Amino acid sequence: MVPEFLTHYYEASIGPFVSLSDLSDEDAEEVLEMLREEAKVFASRRPEEYLESRWGIETLLRHLFMQKGGQPRRAHPHYMVLGECPWLKSWYPKGRELQIPLSYFPREVISFTYGDTFPAMRTKDGKPYRGRIYMLDELPALIEEFGLPQDWNADGQFGPERYIEAHIWDNAPIVRFMTESQHIVF
Repeated sequence: MVPEFLTHYYEASIGPFVSLSDLSDEDAEEVLEMLREEAKVFASRRPEEYLESRWGIETLLRHLFMQKGGQPRRAHPHYMVLGECPWLKSWYPKGRELQIPLSYFPREVISFTYGDTFPAMRTKDGKPYRGRIYMLDELPALIEEFGLPQDWNADGQFGPERYIEAHIWDNAPIVRFMTESQHIVF
C-alpha cells in the first residue's frame, strides 16, 4: 500500500527545504565545509567530490523525469521521503520532520527513486530499480513488487535501500511550508 504522505527531515536551526543545490558553487562548498568542521551532522561525512556528484545526479534525474513526461519548474529538486523513515531524523542534532499529504503534489512535478537517490543512481548491482526514476502512478506496482524499504530494511542491513525518495520539482506545493520550523503533521 502506498503511504498517503511525504516526510521532509531537516535541522531545526536551518529550517525546511533549504538545499545546497540552490546555492552558488562557492556558497555550497562553504556550507559543506562548515558542516564537515561541525562533524555533528550526517552531511559532515560527505566526500570532497560530493557537490559535483550531486549536481551530475540531479541533472540526470531531471532528464529522466522529463523523458517520462515530468514538467520540472526547478533546476534541482527538493527531497522528501514516501511515508516515514525515523532514521533520517537522526542525521541532525535537532532533527525535525514535516509531513505533507501526497495529494498536494501534481503528477507532473514529482518523481521517485527506490532508495536514496545517490545509491539508486550510482550503485551497479543489477537490481532492476537502479538507475531509474518512477512517477507517482508507478508507485503501487513498485511497492507491490519490492515492498517499502522502511519495512524490510529499516536498519540498512540488506543494502542502501531504506526508503523511497521523492523529488519535488516545483516550489508551489511546498511554499507554505518553506518557513515552518516546527513538527507539522496533517
